[in-house]
Amino acid sequence: MAEATIHIIGVGSDGMAGLTGHARQLLTSADLVLGAEITLALLPELTCQRLKLGNHLQDAVAALEANLGKKRMVVVAGGDPFFYGVARYLCDRLGKDRFDVIPHVSSMQLAFARIKESWEESFLTNLATHSLESVLDRIRIAETVGLFTSEEEDPPTIARQLLVRGLDYFRAYVCENLGGPDERVTQGELDEIQDMEFSALNVMILKRKPDRPDQPRAPGKFRRFGNPDDVFAQSRPKSGLITQAKVRAIALAQMDIQPASVVWDIGAGSGSVAIEAALLAHLGMVYAIEQDLADFHLIETNVQTFGVHNLKAIHGTAPAVFADLPPPDAIFVGGTGKEVTRLLQAAFAVLRPGGRLVVNLATLESLNAAYGTLKALASPVQALLVNLARGTDQLETLRFEAVNPTFLLWVHK
Repeated sequence: MAEATIHIIGVGSDGMAGLTGHARQLLTSADLVLGAEITLALLPELTCQRLKLGNHLQDAVAALEANLGKKRMVVVAGGDPFFYGVARYLCDRLGKDRFDVIPHVSSMQLAFARIKESWEESFLTNLATHSLESVLDRIRIAETVGLFTSEEEDPPTIARQLLVRGLDYFRAYVCENLGGPDERVTQGELDEIQDMEFSALNVMILKRKPDRPDQPRAPGKFRRFGNPDDVFAQSRPKSGLITQAKVRAIALAQMDIQPASVVWDIGAGSGSVAIEAALLAHLGMVYAIEQDLADFHLIETNVQTFGVHNLKAIHGTAPAVFADLPPPDAIFVGGTGKEVTRLLQAAFAVLRPGGRLVVNLATLESLNAAYGTLKALASPVQALLVNLARGTDQLETLRFEAVNPTFLLWVHK
C-alpha cells in the first residue's frame, strides 16, 4: 500500500546532487513526482511518472487527492517550499498533517550570501504573485529589496520600470542559477541592467545608495503646524493625497488641541496631521491609525524625521482597533471609505465629552453621507468648503492655479 504522507522537497539549481540522502531516497522511490517544469528539469535522473504543474495550483490539489493512498507522491519546489513556494497553499487546502516538508536553501538566501549583505530587515517579495506596481511604494522607502522575478517582470523590465518612475537610486544585483555550474552574479546601475539579458532562474536585489534620495527634504526648522507638504515622505504614486498644509492647519485649529490632549488620527496616511497634532500636544499622546502597510511604514519614517516621541502608529482597521486605545479628546478622520456611517458613529461614541471630531472629505458623495451621520449625532455640524489657488509667475504676470476643493466637517461633543 502506498504511503499516506505526501513529501514536499525543496530542490536547488544543482538538482539531485544538492539533496540529502533521505530526500534522494524519497524521490527515487516515488511513483509520482509533481512540480513546475523548470524544477522537474533539474531532476533528469527520475524515471517515475512526472506531472508538470502550471500556475493553477488547484490542479495540483486535485491530482494529490486523486492519488492519495494509491501512489507514493513527492512534490518538488525550488529552494524553501514555505518561502513563496507551494507548501503553504497545499497545506491550507489539504491539511498540514498530510505533508512532510524537507526544505532546501532558498535562492533568496543564496543571493544575499553571494553579495554579502544581511537580509533580515529587507523587503522581500515574489513578482510571480505580486505585481511590481503593487509593491512600488514599499520599494521606494526600503533600504534593501529582494525580488523573485517573473517571466513578465524580469530584471531588465524591472530596471526600466523603476527608472521611468524616478527610482534611480538603487544599485542592482542579479543572481542567476544559484548553486548551479553556470552561476553568475551581475551588479550595476539600473540603466545598465535594463539592456542586459539574464537566465530565467534569477533573484534580483536592490540596494539603496548612501545619499538616500526620495526621502523628505530636511528643512532647517519644522513648524508646529502647517508644514509644507514636501516635508513629509509620501506614498508615491499616490503623492498629493496628503492633507494639504492649509487644510491641515484649519483642521488642527478646529480640533482645539491642548498640550496634554489625547488625539486620534483615523486613516492617517503618511501621518502629517498626526505629527503636527503631536507637536501641539507635546504633553499628550497621538495615535495614528492606518490600515495600509506601506503608509504605516511611512508614518514611522516621518515620526523619525520630525523627532516626535508622543506618537504611536497603529496598523489596523477602524473601528476594530478602537477598543485598545485610550479615549480621545480630539479625533481627525482623513479617510472614511464605504462604511462612513459606522466609522463616524464609532468614533463619536469613544470621543470624550467636550471633545471635537473633524472630518476631511474630497467628494460630494462622501460629504453627503458624513454630514447626515454627524447631524444625527450632534448639533450643530459645522461645514467648510476650502477652495485654494496657488500663485504662479507666467512671464511678466501673476496667475493663480486652482487646487482641488476639499470639505471639512466638525462637531463638538
